[in-house]
Amino acid sequence: MHPIAFQLGSFTIHWYGVMIALAFLAGLWTATRRARRENIPGEKIADVVLWLMLGSIIGARFVYVATYWKDEFAGQPLSEIFMIQHGGLVYYGGFIGAAFAGLIYLRWKKMPLWKTADVLAPSIALGNVFGRIGCLLNGCCFGRTCNLPWAVRFPNQSYAWTMQYQQGLPSVGPNSPSLPVHPTEIYDALDNFILYLLLAWLFRHKKFDGQVFATYLIGYAVTRTIMECFRGDYPPDHIHYGLTPGELVSLPIFIAGLALAAVLSRRVEAKRK
Repeated sequence: MHPIAFQLGSFTIHWYGVMIALAFLAGLWTATRRARRENIPGEKIADVVLWLMLGSIIGARFVYVATYWKDEFAGQPLSEIFMIQHGGLVYYGGFIGAAFAGLIYLRWKKMPLWKTADVLAPSIALGNVFGRIGCLLNGCCFGRTCNLPWAVRFPNQSYAWTMQYQQGLPSVGPNSPSLPVHPTEIYDALDNFILYLLLAWLFRHKKFDGQVFATYLIGYAVTRTIMECFRGDYPPDHIHYGLTPGELVSLPIFIAGLALAAVLSRRVEAKRK
């Protein structure tokens, strides 16, 4: 856990912010290369990505603040809401915010919706790889306690230590590190990298526009649900019907992916007839 990358005078640069910036740069670079196959100018993709970046940050921060208002923001200076360099972005909030921003921009500029979505989909998964590494360096999104050889411990006063200390878990003292936990950030980074490779391959072999994006929705929902089984950072009052917020959101995303794939494939079959 190394939240601070470096300092420029009194200005502190956090690794979480650096990784989010790298996520967008990597996503932009790979998306512009794929855009050539769809005859979409790279500068148009760059413009879309700027809108996606703005929408995702607003959506991700809004959901995080709304979810953890009582735990982290109540009684704090209002400016703390905007301190995203400290961490505190919810992925599915960012995805929803980016989807709305992207849809508005694509309709405004009359760009092909599903072709562009297919160009961007693999880059979303790749960007999440960097995002999860940022989570590891920041100490958030940690896992449940375990005794596996690859388990990690977070330092004293970290998010994991604070939650375990408040829960009164044994061996978690005022001067000790956290108990060993699943490195869920690494699990998720690896899952998203595999998903990126799958989507990049599918992009070159897709049968209809929108197939890659629909597959991303399905793949994200499945991998996120699996990862949630190892997460240990949710307070008890955030669990509903035995499900975490991530699991609750993954279900409609999975259904949306299946429905989108079915509708778009049928349109192609209907045109062929």
